[in-house]
Amino acid sequence: MFTLVVLAAVGFLAFLFQRSYFFQDVQHVLIRWKIKKRILTFMQKNYTIADQFADTVKAHPHKPYLRYKDETFTYLDADELSNRAARVLQQSGRVKGGDTVALFLGNEPQFLWLFLGLLKLGCPAALLNCNIRAKSFLHCFKCSGAKTLVAAEELQDAVEEVLPSLLEQQVTVFILADRCRIADVKSFKDKMSKASSEPLPKDLRSHVTMRSAAGYIYTSGTTGLPKAAMVTHTKMWMYSFMQYMTGVKSNDVIYTTLPLYHTAGIIGAFGAIERGITVVLRTKFSSSQFWDDCRKYNVTVIQYIGEIMRYLCNTPKKPNDKVHKVRLAIGNGMRPDVWRDFISTFGNVEIREFYGATEGNISTVNYSGKMGAVGRDTFMHRLLFKYAVIKYDVDEDKPVRDSSGFCVEASRGEPGLLVSEITMKTPFMGYAGDVQQTEKKRLHNVFRTGDMYFNTGDLLRVDEDNFIYFQDRVGDTFRWKGENVATTEVADVITMMECIKEANVYGVEVPGQEGRVGMAAISLSDGKHFDSTGVFKHVKKFLPTYARPRFMRIQSTLDVTGTFKHMKTKLVQDGFNPNQITAPLYLMDEEVKDYIPLTQDLFDSVMSGKIKI
Repeated sequence: MFTLVVLAAVGFLAFLFQRSYFFQDVQHVLIRWKIKKRILTFMQKNYTIADQFADTVKAHPHKPYLRYKDETFTYLDADELSNRAARVLQQSGRVKGGDTVALFLGNEPQFLWLFLGLLKLGCPAALLNCNIRAKSFLHCFKCSGAKTLVAAEELQDAVEEVLPSLLEQQVTVFILADRCRIADVKSFKDKMSKASSEPLPKDLRSHVTMRSAAGYIYTSGTTGLPKAAMVTHTKMWMYSFMQYMTGVKSNDVIYTTLPLYHTAGIIGAFGAIERGITVVLRTKFSSSQFWDDCRKYNVTVIQYIGEIMRYLCNTPKKPNDKVHKVRLAIGNGMRPDVWRDFISTFGNVEIREFYGATEGNISTVNYSGKMGAVGRDTFMHRLLFKYAVIKYDVDEDKPVRDSSGFCVEASRGEPGLLVSEITMKTPFMGYAGDVQQTEKKRLHNVFRTGDMYFNTGDLLRVDEDNFIYFQDRVGDTFRWKGENVATTEVADVITMMECIKEANVYGVEVPGQEGRVGMAAISLSDGKHFDSTGVFKHVKKFLPTYARPRFMRIQSTLDVTGTFKHMKTKLVQDGFNPNQITAPLYLMDEEVKDYIPLTQDLFDSVMSGKIKI
């Protein structure tokens, strides 16, 4: 009888395995549970990434930590160089424990030495996007509370542009050079070469707790200028464990071309410290060099965003496309057709697509390999995270509530807003210096009086088989070139032009492109004509490349809701087809440095990919 019961149980489990993803679901939840348990232990011991780094250096002093161009830095090298960087900041007299230091540089080794050095000093690092300029730069710097700035040598012009304002705020400015050509700015590399590489006393960070800020990462949310999301030491661990969660092993080599000032960079560079692996860093993505780099450095894991995978698939096919050691790809934003093409072209690489927001308190991972999905919605996952996909009114830009005033869960297959309960175990730390924007991300009285949920601002869909799919962003944000674009910030910049009265900015789909391309519907000031050249120069000066509207639509008036919010849904649906829109349309032309009339021929060229956007 016992044997029959066992056989029946085995048969039932085999049935589950064949007909569902039961075992994968269980395995994933167990990994999540282990991570949660380790983080709780770290919180009790106050064990930060800086402590982990010290232990990894002791365990693997001569193992390569970073490979960059033709340079190789071991874990011991990284330890000593970060000690030197920390001492320069400490000896400046302007940086003490708890002080924030802003880093304004792209992907280079110094970024990591500085960040690690600041962690050793117990100081948060404000990771400024190296594309921001002028007003955005000053805003981002100010909200971090930093009084020290370290900038890359190639960004001296951007620093010089805002230097009077920085000096007025008594900010100490360093340039990563042996000598500096700008008055009132200090050089850094010459001082670092003379500084001691001896270990820093651990008591320098004795004031740090796991809830202290380790840094600030900037994210464009629903409105306005970029916001500084506070990243605690606990949150740093959550980012770092993404490698473990997606299957990265201790003998892997990870390749990243993604910005270190974004969450993806933290997942790559600091997740490597937890795994004790080697990071191959590139200044920026190159489709022509990508696989050559993978072969050169024996890369086994790559990081991606959807655009990277599409670019790789669009490069001319080569006989050696499948000659590499890459076994795993982790990232987000890949379309199913690109996924399919990537596997077909480059071999059976495991794809681990994940979903998460920099400041969010929930993440999902597609551990099953289902093309297009970002994770699975299971009762086991809900035991670890209390979340829901709720009905959302896109036109009114708010959740749907029932007669009792509570939110309503979306049906299977119906897109809805992902929300996650805010608790002590799943906190939302908010944005530095921006109480109003912090509050906007909190939803109150969602399912019961007094509860509070984090508003991800993302529409997701759960299908009948419990797979989760990303659908779109809501409100006044869209994603382009791997960056979130805050439409209100873009509109504010555009309306600085005298000829423009109002601007409604939104994203439109272009075939073959991930995300949405920026477009602005504008109304002109009375008696003014559209100064196309002037507008081009203006947006190029004040907006980073990814935020500049590629299309303009001129209207006599802009439609608004009953609460005077600009209506976007119909505009997004209209797109930019001159054959269907009677309003004048313009296309940004980088070569002639102007917005030119969008003709049917130009539209066809954009749609076919002949004109690159």
